[in-house]
Amino acid sequence: MVRFGQAVVGAPGAGKSTYAKAVFNHLIGQNKDVAIINLDPAVSFAEARVDICTLVEHADVMEELSLGPNGALVYCMELLLENIDWLLTEIEKIPKSTYLVFDFPGQAELYSVHDCVEKLVFQLQKNHIRLCAVYFTEARHAADAHLFTAALLATLSSMLRLALPAVNAVF
Repeated sequence: MVRFGQAVVGAPGAGKSTYAKAVFNHLIGQNKDVAIINLDPAVSFAEARVDICTLVEHADVMEELSLGPNGALVYCMELLLENIDWLLTEIEKIPKSTYLVFDFPGQAELYSVHDCVEKLVFQLQKNHIRLCAVYFTEARHAADAHLFTAALLATLSSMLRLALPAVNAVF
């Protein structure tokens, strides 16, 4: 059976987790089955049905491997890819009719320099999870043409790499 959901992506602090919680609450209010899948190891997500933090925590990686925030995040995402069976098994525990909301980390390196998120999305699709992407850009960037253009180009780059149907949102 095919599953459906959305990949919530965008810059750090752009409102991805706030949006994921709002979608969750809205669908619950409509008596729909919905599950949040937290894929950001730097953020603990109480409402998440599946949370990468049970596999690996960003702060622990920074401390144990003496990595900076971005390096630790890349390490965590690569570790998730190495343990993709863990993620797929956790998703399998969720009823098939449940709508899935994937809350991704926001660091641009994961979408532009590294291909870990691209590979992760490919694995999800390979396992019959059909996704659309919701790309968030901070509203404050709209006030400056240069910042807004840079944000849109970063979003476009991510869109091309993930190859998902997409909606852009300024939050």
